[in-house]
Amino acid sequence: MNGSAQRTLLITLTGRDRPGVTSRLFTTLAGFPLSVVDVEQVVIRGRLVLGVLVGYDEGTDIGRVWTAAERLATGLDMEIEMSTGRDKRMPSRRGRLHVTVLGAPLLPAAMAGIAGRVAAGGANIDRIERLAHYPVTCIEMDVSGADPEALRAALAVEAAELQVDVAVQQGGLHRRAKRLIVMDVDSTLIQGEVIELLARHAGCLAEVAKVTEAAMRGELDFEGSLRERVALLAGLDAAAIEDVRDKVELAAGARTMVRTLKRLDYKFAIVSGGFTQVTDALVEDLGIDYSAANTLEIQNGKLTGRVVGPVIDRAGKATALERFAREAGIPISQTVAIGDGANDLDMLQAAGLGVAYNAKPVVRQAADTAVSVPYLDTILFLLGISRDEIEAADAADAGTRPA
Repeated sequence: MNGSAQRTLLITLTGRDRPGVTSRLFTTLAGFPLSVVDVEQVVIRGRLVLGVLVGYDEGTDIGRVWTAAERLATGLDMEIEMSTGRDKRMPSRRGRLHVTVLGAPLLPAAMAGIAGRVAAGGANIDRIERLAHYPVTCIEMDVSGADPEALRAALAVEAAELQVDVAVQQGGLHRRAKRLIVMDVDSTLIQGEVIELLARHAGCLAEVAKVTEAAMRGELDFEGSLRERVALLAGLDAAAIEDVRDKVELAAGARTMVRTLKRLDYKFAIVSGGFTQVTDALVEDLGIDYSAANTLEIQNGKLTGRVVGPVIDRAGKATALERFAREAGIPISQTVAIGDGANDLDMLQAAGLGVAYNAKPVVRQAADTAVSVPYLDTILFLLGISRDEIEAADAADAGTRPA
């Protein structure tokens, strides 16, 4: 099948899905001198759409192929469409982008806006599939012919207007190579801020919360703000730390995310501007591989109002990411960083993929992508892992069959 333009026949079968449809179509086509050029198949609510593109030589009696395919469709009680053409080159999946859309709910207007932006940029949507229907609806598109940065910028504007989350990532091995997840702790892996829980015990919550908020927005130097807040805790009984540790709640979906990624042999790390007295318990509970955090100084059973050693600040988080990657033998390009505050910015920008999770505006604008729903496991969808795959793995581990 040489030549500058290959003759092709596109066959599209639609109808009720059942076992054996794909096999019967290819068995029918096997009786003719054809080559398989491309195949796409999707099932929605029990309805199958199967597209097969085959190539053929000039001497092939394509009319016989057409008749045989129509006879098959009639026997299956399915609809069939066929069209011939000439392809100057074989279809290629190189250079494709993954566009992931998250919404709760995801409205038709949002999909229309996203698809319109893709088309306006001269790109094409080659494939669409659903990755999840809860706790959010997640739709992923394979897009070709687009400049990644231009498309990301255009879709960010659209996402803000439509109140959905949209991520644009390179396809192929670049995405599959992610092997190390590094994430912030306070207001990311866990709900709330540990220092504020301690401040409630010390009777200075309002003052500490005000400084925390300004630091998260990037209005204050993190190290200075941390030392200022910790100083307010001076004299607090160390027993308050144990009480706070017992009351810490993981973010919704946190266990699912860690469990799923550990199954796939990802390395998992936490890096926190909070305190080892709390993060060490999380490491043990979740089986986390690497961690870095600050340590509160305790003397005679009381907090001194100081931290021990260098502060894990904005630069310290990026340095920790690099150290974790080095220890794991993983290139920085294969890391994912997740955070919500200004002190996460260097880490998010250093990673192969930076995800702003329910983040402040300055962080959302700087990160590769943003997630604004309160479910940490939705980040799995950005990695191409579907809800069905998560549930199937959970069921297999539990020794049961998925529903």
